[in-house]
Amino acid sequence: MGAYFETIPKSLIKWILDQKVFWVSTAPLAGSGHVNVSPKGGAYFGVIDEKTFWYMDLTGSGNETISHLYENGRITVLFNAFEGPPRILRLFGHGTVLEYETPEFTDFVKAHDVKTIPGSRAIIIVDIHQVGTSCGFSVPYYDFKDFRPILNDFFEKKAEKFAAGNENESMPRYWALKNSWSVDGLPGVRTGQKTMKEEGIVPLKKMVGAAAPESYKSPVNGFSLAQLLFAVILSALLSAFLVLHGNEVVDTLKAALTHGRKRPIWGFSPVSV
Repeated sequence: MGAYFETIPKSLIKWILDQKVFWVSTAPLAGSGHVNVSPKGGAYFGVIDEKTFWYMDLTGSGNETISHLYENGRITVLFNAFEGPPRILRLFGHGTVLEYETPEFTDFVKAHDVKTIPGSRAIIIVDIHQVGTSCGFSVPYYDFKDFRPILNDFFEKKAEKFAAGNENESMPRYWALKNSWSVDGLPGVRTGQKTMKEEGIVPLKKMVGAAAPESYKSPVNGFSLAQLLFAVILSALLSAFLVLHGNEVVDTLKAALTHGRKRPIWGFSPVSV
């Protein structure tokens, strides 16, 4: 039977830390946007306390999770038992992105003794507001063989080339090329966005056909100048109207509600037709 908790049960923390793979799911706010599910493998995660989970986000060709978290923060983390008693566990929460080499990232890594590797892109902190467990009776058994070394090897070689003087192999340039935008056109890795603008890098397009965004551009934050001016003018007009006719409006409404009589409104008599 399924059960829900406001915090991670202490009896499940060790089980979580023993897992070899988990999934994170996020989505944009727009109904036309694409829901994303990303598998995560390796010993790059942890439980800080009963309400806080974290994992290291490694560089890849996509950056949907980061884009979605910057936009709305919603995230669900899924664990499955592939051996022993069946179990499905979900961590529902709000995710915060700590990008590589930012003060927040550096402080977290130091405070929690986290080992970074070439390709480390961010730390994702999940503030949990609900934990759900369910039976997992239909989840198949799997035997763990080993972690794939391909991604780590790729970025180790990239780091070596950059250290040898090849500026094109820098991680910010890679993020600018592949991680600046989500598939729906939401801003992605901020270091990538910054490098993209400074160095004039054209990011790769990720979708094809009708699903592909027409262009990649940052959404406008707040209101435009025209919208603000309109709001100011409208507020001024409404304020002036209420100053001049506020008492008459109140009297008219009172009369209509209590007596149902017709009265002249705001100095004008009703006209018979």
